[in-house]
Amino acid sequence: MWVAGVDEVGRGPLAGPVVAAAVILDDAHSICYLDDSKKLNAKRREAAYDTLQRTAVAIGLGQASCIEIDEINILQASMLAMKRAIANLAVKPDEVLVDGNRCPEIDIPVSAIVRGDAEIACISAASIIAKVTRDKIMVKLHSRFPHYGFDRHKGYPTVSHRHALKIFGPTIEHRKSFGPVRRCLDEHEST
Repeated sequence: MWVAGVDEVGRGPLAGPVVAAAVILDDAHSICYLDDSKKLNAKRREAAYDTLQRTAVAIGLGQASCIEIDEINILQASMLAMKRAIANLAVKPDEVLVDGNRCPEIDIPVSAIVRGDAEIACISAASIIAKVTRDKIMVKLHSRFPHYGFDRHKGYPTVSHRHALKIFGPTIEHRKSFGPVRRCLDEHEST
């Protein structure tokens, strides 16, 4: 029986996509460093990511763009990214375990598990894959928009990010429906 763990990352940032990963693990492989991606430093996350890329039975990725986030809201965009990640698995799971308290509507038995990313290996694996994948996306966005510092804060609303927003205004990768970005747009339109 194949069980896929699913997690998303990027609900809180002001810019970039929300990214989800679905991961099916083989019980025969023991993977070190599996934990909630937020508890691991970047070096350990990268090491776990590399190991998972080699040893996981299947990995599926999904994302929802900032445009989709603005159109359907962040919760629905997160569910959409999860559905896409599950659909992109090369192996169809018999069951899906999702971190958190809400599940996407899919045609496979699915359960939500609060703090699942810290307790269940396949969800921890999904957490790591999603985090490293999104971080790489944000580093690429930094090369297009270097004034914003996406390589450092990954789109989260840090002081430096808010300052850059105030000076340069939002990019096409910013979430216009998020309050700080919307207020910045209003200020730039009124000047």
